[in-house]
This record gives sequence, structure tokens and C-alpha cells, in this order.
Amino acid sequence: MTTPRSSLARSRTIDWDGADILALDQTLLPHEEKVLRLHEVDALAEAIRSLRIRGAMGLGVAGGLGLALAIRRAQEAGRDPVDAAGEAAVVLAATRPTAANLFWGIEHVQNALAGGPEAAVAAAAALVDRDIAANRAIAEAGAAFVSDELLRDGVEQLVVMTHCNAGALAGVEVGTALGVVGALHERGLVREAIACETRPLLQGARLTAWELARLHIPCSLVVDSAAAGLIARGEVGLIVVGADRIAANGDVANKVGTLSHALAAQHAGVPFIVAAPEATIDPECPSGDQIPIEERSEEEVLSFGGIRVAAEGVHARNPAFDVTPASLVTAIVTERRLIMTGAGELPVQPAVAEA
Repeated sequence: MTTPRSSLARSRTIDWDGADILALDQTLLPHEEKVLRLHEVDALAEAIRSLRIRGAMGLGVAGGLGLALAIRRAQEAGRDPVDAAGEAAVVLAATRPTAANLFWGIEHVQNALAGGPEAAVAAAAALVDRDIAANRAIAEAGAAFVSDELLRDGVEQLVVMTHCNAGALAGVEVGTALGVVGALHERGLVREAIACETRPLLQGARLTAWELARLHIPCSLVVDSAAAGLIARGEVGLIVVGADRIAANGDVANKVGTLSHALAAQHAGVPFIVAAPEATIDPECPSGDQIPIEERSEEEVLSFGGIRVAAEGVHARNPAFDVTPASLVTAIVTERRLIMTGAGELPVQPAVAEA
């Protein structure tokens, strides 16, 4: 169980102090580091919708902690904590429909309610340390796979590309895709990391590049549309991304733009690895066709920095995610196993039943 803290440790993106959720406001990065103290479920829901809290693993932790938050507020007000947790689950589940981890975190704590409110709060708090352990395991497994199986003879260092943000900011401490990049860097295998800026909200430019700089990993930033050309010219040796949901057949939903990188990787013969926890795998979703794709506000596309860039009367489509078929994925790395999706090891089912 996580030890309650009075303030958020710098290395943690989200935490629980026994009464409130503490989270780094990611909309202010890289220019300002501000910790939010979230006291109510509605405030947490707003933080998730506005992407103050984001990232597949972070949403799983936030979803579970949201129920703990509801239980604590109900206890203070003399309300039924079970009813409050149920209401919170409905509110939080509606915030980000594509993110499998969010629903997993909510369900995990709901199941713990069978042991009473305190058991549910303890289960929610434990998600913090659980996320850290899972991400460390993913990072090491991914780095071992690359160095032992994928590194070509004579290649001493790699140029690694990633898309969106799947680092510590997307979880609690370590991250998935950036965790793998960091572990490769520690082995001396990374010559350069290329971060795609990730339109329209620039998670790559604002968040991933910031994290890479803090890890002292040489980093270049490119516009999303430049990635395929770099891959095709042989300037990228490895692509590592995270995931927001993985279907039972191995299809992967990730930040919009991922699919184009995977297609370019297949064309160029570049390994394309997905790093994600087991909780991201949705065994109830047969294939990527059944993954709900979140459509966000068109203003995120029509405006930049609060200034409209498109002509009046123009509308926009703003899907937040796209789906990469399993056939384009070299491997999925989780905290428990390596799934060779491109080699036909399907379906992708949970490694073991959750405790």
C-alpha cells in the first residue's frame, strides 16, 4: 500500500495522500510544474477531460483513486460510501471512452468494495505502487528484447522514434514506451530519440521532449508528417509507442498518427514495438473495429494557442486515436510477457486472471 504523502514527490505524476488526489497539471508543462489537489470527483473528472491528467496508465490509477475520493467524501458527509463509489464510477467512465485502463482501474476498486469501503480505498491506493512496478518490468523487458533479439549485427546504437507521450507523465513514475527508451539509454544503446510533436495538442513536443531532456537522452522533435519520410530513408532504427487499448486480436489503439508510423515502419522493415501493461488488453473487444474512438472538440484543431487559424465556417474532425492492426506490430511488451503479434501469436488474452 502506498504511504500517504503530504505533497507530490517530484518523480510522481499522480499520488494519493489518504484524503485527496495529488496530480501534476500536464496542460501547463513544460513551462510550469503545478500540483493539483483534487478533493472532489467532479474536479477529477474535469482534470481528466481537459487532459490535466492523461496517459493510459495514469488514467487507470486516476479511475481507481477517484472511487477512493468518493468514498472519503461520502464518509465525511455521512452518506453511503458504496452508493457514492457507484456514482463516481459512472461519472469517471464517461470522461475518456477509448482508454481501457480507466475502466480497469474503476472496476478493480469496485470489486474491492465487497470487502468494505476501507478495503476499496486500500485497493485504490495500491494502484500507485502497482503501476510503478509494472512499468519498470515493461521497461526492462522491452530493452532486453531489443538488445537481445532486434539489434542488428554491427549496430551499436539506435535512433528510436516515439509518438505522443508514454513516459512517467502517462503513468506514475516510469512510463511504458519511454521506460523502454530510458532502459535502452542506460545500456548505452540510444544515439538519439525522435519525438513526434503529436498534433493537435502537442503531447510529444510539450511532454515527451521535456521528459527526454530530463533523462539526458539526446532528443530531436519532428512534426508528425515528417516521420514517415525519416523512417523510409533509413534514419530510424526502432519505433516504440504506448497504447490506450489493445483488442483481443492484438489490434492497438494509440494516439492518432500512430498508424501512419506503423505503415512506414512495415515499408522500411523497421521494428514497431508497443509497450503497455496487461490492463490495457481488453479481452472483451474482439478487434480494433470494436474499439470506441474518442472524438474531441473541433476547437483543438481549428485554433492554436487560443487563436483561430482556420477560416470561419470551416469545421474539423478530431479523432483522438487511431487503430494499428496487429499485423503491423512487431511485438507487444507487457509486464508479464512478450507477444509476437506480427508473427501470428493471437489471440491476445490476459496472461493470468487478475487477483
